Amino acid sequence: MSTSERLIESTRDLLWERGYVGTSPKAILERAGAGQGSMYHHFKGKPDLALTAIRRTAEQLRAAAERSLGGPGTPYERIEAYLRREREVLRGCPVGRLTMDPDVIASDELRAPVAETLAAIRERIAGIVEEGKRQGQFAPELDTERIAATILATVQGGYVLARAAGSPAAFDAAVDGLLALLAPRTA
Repeated sequence: MSTSERLIESTRDLLWERGYVGTSPKAILERAGAGQGSMYHHFKGKPDLALTAIRRTAEQLRAAAERSLGGPGTPYERIEAYLRREREVLRGCPVGRLTMDPDVIASDELRAPVAETLAAIRERIAGIVEEGKRQGQFAPELDTERIAATILATVQGGYVLARAAGSPAAFDAAVDGLLALLAPRTA
């Protein structure tokens, strides 16, 4: 792995663990095993490196969501696959956690990939909910956008509940509850 790749991956990990403020250039260099000055050789500085790392994390989160949401099955089964996919629940969402970082939120540039990613996933879910409504799997009166927002909020809130409880069981309980509400009705 090249030095620039090590810097990006180290920054991604540190942002997930410590947030932007807690991710110092020194910590990045130490984690990457890179020499002093390496960051400035490859990037304009910490904000530029952080933006690159956030964009990569966002791309990977979108790809992981798409593997579930774009997979085989009915709309309900694809949403279930998304909700139940393997995650590091106790670490939280690597993108969602950035919304709690005041420096990321204060920066239009750093916040943009976070907001775009969450919006893209919400829109993808909305498309699946709409598909389910057309197929008669979901009630036609469901508000597609609100249901999509609820699904995404359950995932993000589930992370918070699990971290607070110190157990993934809280995340699983939120997912189970939502799936029970969304379960296709049988005659």
